[in-house]
Amino acid sequence: MAATVFPVLAAALGACTPQQTPQPRLANLSHLNSLYEDIKIDGRPMAIIHIYSEYPDYQWVDDSDEGIACVDDAARAAVVYLRHFELTGDSANLRRCRSLIEFCRYMQADDGLFYNFIFPDHAINRDGPTSRKSLGWWTARGVWALAEGYRIFRDRDPAYAGLLQQHLHKTFGHLDTLLQRHPTIDTIKGFPAPRWLLHNAAGDATSELVLGLAAYYRATAEPRVKAYLEKFGEAFVAMQAGDRNHFPFGAILSWQNVWHGWANGQTQALATIAALLQREDFLAAARREAEFFYPYLQQQGFPREMEFRRDGNRVHAVKIDRFPQIAYALRPMIVGALRVAESTGDPRFAVRAAELAQWFFGENAAGAHMYDPPTGRGFDGILSEKDINRNAGAESTIEALYTMLELEANPVARRKLWERSAARQPPAAAQKHTGRAAPGKML
Repeated sequence: MAATVFPVLAAALGACTPQQTPQPRLANLSHLNSLYEDIKIDGRPMAIIHIYSEYPDYQWVDDSDEGIACVDDAARAAVVYLRHFELTGDSANLRRCRSLIEFCRYMQADDGLFYNFIFPDHAINRDGPTSRKSLGWWTARGVWALAEGYRIFRDRDPAYAGLLQQHLHKTFGHLDTLLQRHPTIDTIKGFPAPRWLLHNAAGDATSELVLGLAAYYRATAEPRVKAYLEKFGEAFVAMQAGDRNHFPFGAILSWQNVWHGWANGQTQALATIAALLQREDFLAAARREAEFFYPYLQQQGFPREMEFRRDGNRVHAVKIDRFPQIAYALRPMIVGALRVAESTGDPRFAVRAAELAQWFFGENAAGAHMYDPPTGRGFDGILSEKDINRNAGAESTIEALYTMLELEANPVARRKLWERSAARQPPAAAQKHTGRAAPGKML
């Protein structure tokens, strides 16, 4: 693996000089396309993304309890296809994106909330704990996909964009109810817990909702949505702990007294909406996490999760879990650093994003490549220093591709990737390649 990936990486990146505006080459959508399937439900055309794909043949694998496909993956894949279309003009990916958005729209109930999974016969899984309709993870991601779709289709197909807008407004009523809790902040285990977030103080899940709302606000400047963004942003800032000189160095907590990497996209969200709303306090919080906490995580080998305790003004880590490490934990950091670079105009954060991205190319605890440019597979995780999961399910592949697209879209990050790949030596550590069943999706 080491002998094949980095020459490919170097060749792909080196094909353009740093001064050119290159087409994305690391972001190979082949494996994602292999997980994509056009279907019809009750005569309605739409598309799904199959959830698991296992080593060594990478055929589709269903989940016997949850189903074959879900909004969680379809929505994020739609975002990736849209981003790829924006960068390349590839109309085939615009069509795929629209079909995936149609699946998300089908999975939205009349009251505006989303179900998550469908079974092999395409029936909706209405009762499973990871699928029943709720104002949570899959509704946040459904809103993200519909909002990005609205932004892209507004000029290309106004009638379709109007339909997406109607579906988004169905969900907004639930946000109005949720935000009636603003500005109540509880204290749980010594840390602030804003009550107006999803799942009663979950900054991680809410960050994905905010990315969608930001896309919609960027297209509409709707005052109602501006108010949503301001209140959610204030909650993220309230959940930040520490600073340059005090542990945990500006970490924005995921929930209560816990930080974990996966889905913790508050810095990505804050840096995005700071530019839209002209909120210096939002940008300062995002910059603080990217400047001080991300390097700490890199030095510590990218731990999976940390649990904190507060003693007076001091914060201590009382539990640190190192594994498993997954692509979904790296994307929020890397794209977050890129958004900080864009919003501050400081190229050091783009360099930092490229350095964090080395996790995908062997600078990790296992010395393993976790993204394969020739196939476009994002592998399912690092289980230990000597054991990786070589399955390539939808979530890992989507998160890896989204990361690659954003890195390549930034000329400073792209140039840094090239420099690092050119200087790299093959990793010395040998790792065991595990083809076991995927450990389950991260909600």
